[in-house]
Amino acid sequence: VQLQASGGGLVQAGGSLRLSCAASGIVFGLYDMVWFRQPPGKQREPVARISEGGSTNYVDSVKGRFTISRDNAKNTVYLQMKSLKPEDTAVYYCNAHVHRYGLNYDYWGQGTLVTVSS
Repeated sequence: VQLQASGGGLVQAGGSLRLSCAASGIVFGLYDMVWFRQPPGKQREPVARISEGGSTNYVDSVKGRFTISRDNAKNTVYLQMKSLKPEDTAVYYCNAHVHRYGLNYDYWGQGTLVTVSS
């Protein structure tokens, strides 16, 4: 199983970035996909989730600015980030999660760094 995250970089406040996470080795369409982030010196936190059925949830701090989407044909989940703020600076990780037959299955990508300058 491999989750390959990409798209991070340095951007000025107010700018935009789109993160991608390409999955292999799993039946992508069965998994809920979640973007987490870990700011410097802080704990990892969930940012946005998209279910296997396409329902989405966001942490309050990114509502209206971030959009999560998925393309099951490409086994890829995206995070479109707009109006970026310095506090969005973090390593962003994608997570694939499914609960099947009483067990939880979780897979993680390697992370991609987003730095927002003021």
